[in-house]
Amino acid sequence: MFFSQCALADEGGVSFWVPGFFGSLAAAPQQPGWSLANIYYHTSVSAGADVARAREFTLGRVPANATVNANLNLRLNATGDLGFVIPTYVFATPVLGGQASASLVSAYGVVSTTLAGQLAGSLTGPGGGSIPFMRSDSISDTTWGFGDLVPQFALRWNAGVNNYMTYITGDIPVGAYQSDRLSNLGIGHGAIDAGGGYTYFNPATGHEFSGVLGFTYNFKNTATQYQNGVDLHFDWGASQFLTKQVQVGLVGYAYKDIGCDSGSGDHVGCFQSQVFGIGPQFGYVFPLSETLQGYINLKGYAEFGGSDRPTGWNTWLTFAISPAAAPPPPTSRMITK
Repeated sequence: MFFSQCALADEGGVSFWVPGFFGSLAAAPQQPGWSLANIYYHTSVSAGADVARAREFTLGRVPANATVNANLNLRLNATGDLGFVIPTYVFATPVLGGQASASLVSAYGVVSTTLAGQLAGSLTGPGGGSIPFMRSDSISDTTWGFGDLVPQFALRWNAGVNNYMTYITGDIPVGAYQSDRLSNLGIGHGAIDAGGGYTYFNPATGHEFSGVLGFTYNFKNTATQYQNGVDLHFDWGASQFLTKQVQVGLVGYAYKDIGCDSGSGDHVGCFQSQVFGIGPQFGYVFPLSETLQGYINLKGYAEFGGSDRPTGWNTWLTFAISPAAAPPPPTSRMITK
């Protein structure tokens, strides 16, 4: 779900939320009991001078009193391959008239990042004078490890073809993170994220549309004295079930930093990141036993309209195991027979 520094936004191009986490059927009711989702997530992104300069400050490669002209040939490139394991328990007893669920997201994988180009600017001396400097950089870093832990609680309500949800989640910063390292699998600070969503799903026609809007409040990164602003994110999915098992459609997201970054470690100003993504999806539902069903979903996003963050493309391959839907009750004619 969350945490590859190569993939995201805010401080040095890194955010808590991974756009695309929610998709089709996000607010649809689930079967009570335990389920398990396994996701393989791959991303390939790059960024220009804005993000590369911010990373130089975070790594301590540029003094805090430096004025940097980053409009030279300075660029960041990164790839990430992560596995997410998401156990979920859905409660049978209603809560506030809805269906409650609790999940815990954990991650393991590898992130590789390179930063190369020329950096130029000036250093402010003790008397206020400026000393010009220019440096060529070419650094790379690869990190294997575990990501942060992300608990999530959700409530869902069903009213015919209309479904509603609300959720709250957050980041427990226990993953592989070092502020002076180019590649990380943790974000180095806590966060709280909450929002709500809607799903239209008509089993008779197979039409489906889902959208989830959320906001992230970020706590200060005490290692860098940097605090990300408030983030807004909207994930959506639209699909058509060709049969009860086969699903095709589109997915997309919009991500926007709506609050300026702050803290004594902020040397790059407001740094408000944004990005949009869109791509295809395919899903397939199949029985595993009389009581369990499997679900495979493949979706991919091409990003555009990005600023102050790495952008590129990403793919998600999900395999989920959950309780099978209960069989319909027998009709009166069947009971008579």
